[in-house]
Amino acid sequence: MSRPALKLRSWPLTVLYYLLPFGALRPLSRVGWRPVSRVALYKSVPTRLLSRAWGRLNQVELPHWLRGPVYSLYIWTFGVNMKEAAVEDLHHYRNLSEFFRRKLKPQARPVCGLHSVISPSDGKILNFGQVKNCEVEQVKGITYSLESFLGPRTSAGDLPFSPDTSCGSFKSQLVTREGNELYHCVIYLAPGDYHCFHSPTDWTVSHRRHFPGSLMSVNPGMARWIKELFCHNERVVLTGDWKHGFFSLTAVGATNVGSIRIYFDRDLHTNSPEYSKGSYNDFSFVTHANKEGIPMRKGEHLGEFNLGSTIVLIFEAPKDFDFKLKAGQKIRFGEALGSL
Repeated sequence: MSRPALKLRSWPLTVLYYLLPFGALRPLSRVGWRPVSRVALYKSVPTRLLSRAWGRLNQVELPHWLRGPVYSLYIWTFGVNMKEAAVEDLHHYRNLSEFFRRKLKPQARPVCGLHSVISPSDGKILNFGQVKNCEVEQVKGITYSLESFLGPRTSAGDLPFSPDTSCGSFKSQLVTREGNELYHCVIYLAPGDYHCFHSPTDWTVSHRRHFPGSLMSVNPGMARWIKELFCHNERVVLTGDWKHGFFSLTAVGATNVGSIRIYFDRDLHTNSPEYSKGSYNDFSFVTHANKEGIPMRKGEHLGEFNLGSTIVLIFEAPKDFDFKLKAGQKIRFGEALGSL
């Protein structure tokens, strides 16, 4: 490729290519220029840096007189129901971060006691069902690798996976009881949703794996656009056991959601300025003093995002486990996901 062509292969020209009327930059093709794909262009955006900047902006205390107009605009834009908030007075929230992480009135989200698994958050059901061929659907027709999402197996005794090479063996290590299957459920939290998430069942958390990564948008449109989006993004994988075997909950970060907080995990720090691509950090909650891990009751507070994002449940259950869902439906924390 000629030197002029190399100089012209730049993302500013690509941005103009997609913004200007069709064919406006066609003459540049004569010197060898080609626009990069929309996906490659989007991946080049410094979303981690932008998310950290947004996080700092969220912490800025707003003047008392400005809080009403700013929060009212957000409420109108994203359809927030403030009647459910524990504190309805908008002037109570000193900054955007406090407003995003607002608590609900105790009676606003009754926890379903009839079903074994409930929704851990408000949101929209993107997909659910059995995990087949070690591939999980992020939205209908677009899959990601189960092993890439949960991370490579390791021989460390305090981790939930052991070394092997085949997809089937990886799945078989998660399905620990004969007659069980592996299930998944993906819940998308929009910016207007309640931003905290809770324990979806009675279980014990034994391990945390943190994947630093990109912070691309996880809205359903983007999930259809970028294959293995959830494997690219920063995420926190909590694994453990419930009464039917393996259970995991993964909080997936997104643009402007670099901060994922797990209430019982003070050592977790997300969206750090520097990280190695493809790296991950492991932490075991099983110690000599605590041989069981962290017990969680169904509906108990578990963590929070600083804006909308995604929760992915992957768990083992008997073959007659039945989801009480429809793809695309809206759901609220405490409502039934499924049962036996």
